[in-house]
Amino acid sequence: MNHRKLSAGETAGTYRITDTVTEAELLSIAKAFARRRLARGRKITQPALAFEYLQILLQDYEHEVFSAIFLDSQHRVICFEELFRGTIDAASVYPREVVKQALAHNAAALILVHNHPSGNPEPSDADRRITQRLKEALGLVEVRVIDHIVVGIDNCVSLAEQGDL
Repeated sequence: MNHRKLSAGETAGTYRITDTVTEAELLSIAKAFARRRLARGRKITQPALAFEYLQILLQDYEHEVFSAIFLDSQHRVICFEELFRGTIDAASVYPREVVKQALAHNAAALILVHNHPSGNPEPSDADRRITQRLKEALGLVEVRVIDHIVVGIDNCVSLAEQGDL
């Protein structure tokens, strides 16, 4: 990680802060690490592996953001992309656009992700319905939806782990 106020620690994957950092800089560093963990080629075998990084990236929004992690056939990350922005309690999601992006990235699978600005990560009925619609639309072009993760302030909820996928 290249950051002017960080230097490599003695152990691989550790860092030392070399100068005073503000809260904003610390959050920026955390987001950079999270983006790196969701970078091309990283393998995601369980939803929990992505929770922490997704929470760092999406928890601060004051509006809903609907995103996707596009994956290859081995569940390695192709890219993480924000697809739709909404209001404080909803985002309009268009299956056609999600299918277009999945095909553009040549994805074999994807993980749907969105935040709840209220902080409560419990999926709504609307979340379950759009997940089913996207699963059906993407299934027509042989792209699997392997999860839909809802990000809250303190934790994330996986619809796959809840048996809703």
